[in-house]
Amino acid sequence: MADLYRGMDRETLDLAYNNSRAVPQVETLIASMLSRSEHAYANFTHERDLAYGDGARQRYDWFPGVTPDAPVLVFIHGGYWQSRCKEDFAFVVEGPLAAGFQVVLAEYTLAPEASMTRIVAEIGALLDQLARDGDGLGIGEAPLVLSGHSAGGHLAAVHRSHPRVTHALPISGLMDLEPIRLGTLNDPLDLSAGEVEHFSPQRRIGPGVPMVVAVGGAELAELVRHSHDYALACQAAGEAAEYLAVPGRNHFDVLDELAAPDGALVAAARRLLAGAAR
Repeated sequence: MADLYRGMDRETLDLAYNNSRAVPQVETLIASMLSRSEHAYANFTHERDLAYGDGARQRYDWFPGVTPDAPVLVFIHGGYWQSRCKEDFAFVVEGPLAAGFQVVLAEYTLAPEASMTRIVAEIGALLDQLARDGDGLGIGEAPLVLSGHSAGGHLAAVHRSHPRVTHALPISGLMDLEPIRLGTLNDPLDLSAGEVEHFSPQRRIGPGVPMVVAVGGAELAELVRHSHDYALACQAAGEAAEYLAVPGRNHFDVLDELAAPDGALVAAARRLLAGAAR
């Protein structure tokens, strides 16, 4: 067996990042997510497809809070930077809304149309738009928790030092892009060595906002390792970073802990605002 990465050949590496294959009931879980997301759009006040750029996917949805100055939770969806859309994950807004947040669902251009460099820049452009309150939503000064799941967790970690961000909650994030570059997931992404170095949070630990790095405790070992190693590296660098492995949760149903008002990820976001995250 050729040692491509951490003792794995390419076939083993691909399996180590195949979240869908690791969860037997994945089709049922995704169908539930989509149905619950439709319910969220039907039942919560929102503004849809606000533009932060000229691209077709440079859009975001806004779900207002009870008060105009409510803290903001920005959620960036996953899909290995090459699939899914914000509409698939609208179900997550219920928990933060119940906890007193207003919620932004972020969209971005997918690979292969967009490179990693462009995707990262698009999320930066969205945060710039929110910072100047370009759409007159009244959220320019509110505390902002930047969150995201999987690829979105990676993008949240990349931008934890953005001036508009006050706290970060990456969930199941890919914190080192090298194993992505070495596997078949890279076919649409075509990551360069420079992109791996520049956009891997594990390799670019510097001053940033307080953060909870979360992952499902029942996720693939590589996914757990990314979050665990990143949190520990941030702590070693003197950064305020709590590691949270949610017991029993896989890569998909871990988001139920954000969608539920009493979920572990909602509690983590509240701890961040209270300055109580470890």
